[in-house]
Amino acid sequence: MLNRVAAMTILVLGSMTAPLCAQTGGGGTGTGDGGPDPATVRVRLGPVWMNPRLEFKDIGIDTNVFNDPPDQNPKRDFTATVSPTLDMWLRIGRSWLQSTIREDLVWYQEYSSERSANESYTISWRLPLNRVSFAFSPTYLSTRDRPGYEIDTRAQRTEWGGTLSADIRALSKTSFGVTTTYQAVTFASDAQYCPGGACVNLNDELSRTESSAAIAVNHKLTPLTTLNFSGGADLTRFRHSGVRDSDSINFGAGLAFDPHALLKGSAQFGYRDFRPRDPLVPAYQGFTATGNLSYTLLGMTRFDGQFKRDVSYSYDSSQPYYLEGTIGGSVAQQVFGPFDVMVRGMFSNLAYRDLSGVAVAVVDRVDQVHSYGGGVGYHVGGGGARLGFNIDQQRRVSALADHRYNGLKYGFSWTYDF
Repeated sequence: MLNRVAAMTILVLGSMTAPLCAQTGGGGTGTGDGGPDPATVRVRLGPVWMNPRLEFKDIGIDTNVFNDPPDQNPKRDFTATVSPTLDMWLRIGRSWLQSTIREDLVWYQEYSSERSANESYTISWRLPLNRVSFAFSPTYLSTRDRPGYEIDTRAQRTEWGGTLSADIRALSKTSFGVTTTYQAVTFASDAQYCPGGACVNLNDELSRTESSAAIAVNHKLTPLTTLNFSGGADLTRFRHSGVRDSDSINFGAGLAFDPHALLKGSAQFGYRDFRPRDPLVPAYQGFTATGNLSYTLLGMTRFDGQFKRDVSYSYDSSQPYYLEGTIGGSVAQQVFGPFDVMVRGMFSNLAYRDLSGVAVAVVDRVDQVHSYGGGVGYHVGGGGARLGFNIDQQRRVSALADHRYNGLKYGFSWTYDF
């Protein structure tokens, strides 16, 4: 599938080249206009720039394939995942068209029901003009993986949508932006989750559409750091379960760091007024946050951190949503020569909200999911190949016995950047 899609994409981009070559204006540097850093591009096929990547990961043992509770004889199996990825760029006049194609081929030796082929496609096109720039980013995902920390079954679903935005530079360092997004999440008609033997159809409960619109003010604090303030509205509509329909108003402020800065990524903090349309579902007004940051110290030590606090929807109609708070991070250290080591950890808190007038097993239930692990790696030949050994422990703590589990994964990985 990956080869077929990649070939089709290259042919399409190639067919566009002739009428566009006259507009290229020398190719550009790829900095500040949405293009790649030429020094990092490994393959150039005419006007198409590409970075292929092949990864073999999780080649080892999963001691709890189905995330079963400890008293239900957890199943273990040998597993492996192959993940080819292709990043591509094409210069179009003053803009860049970028595409990423990724496929995860997941294999289990004994439990064939857990095998899957997960595909994701993203396209990003940004057109910078004199004082106005436009961006369009459609995405598509077809996967049979766990939807999040709450649901332990690997459920088939598709997600598609996109983002359309316009940014107007009013002053030398200040711009105003308008953004609209849309996403449709559809679970397979036979996708079920059966905690404790009581099955729930995930298509009936969680298939939905999400749309939003926002305005923002962006100010360049430094050439590599942008401060932003935003406000917007979100609408979520479920196809078969109206009890979860909601409207939200949110405000926030954050920082975004250029990919060429020492500190990379972004962090956003805000306030959400979450209003379910069903009066029996409690509202939420409070703090939200999201962030993904990385920092490399002296070219030898890399720190990565992620955090999130926001509303997430539950499969259980008696507890239709929960407030998720997650924080995690990792530290990778180049030890000596081609060897490196990494340690990582994550903690997530799921605070459920109860439907009024309905009996629930545990009132105001709070589940916790945490994981920790690490690994060692060896860089082969000083190039883009790395051999690693990893071990990770994951655990869920819950007042409901059917939601508790412990699992250990350990095995090898191999990554090769062509």
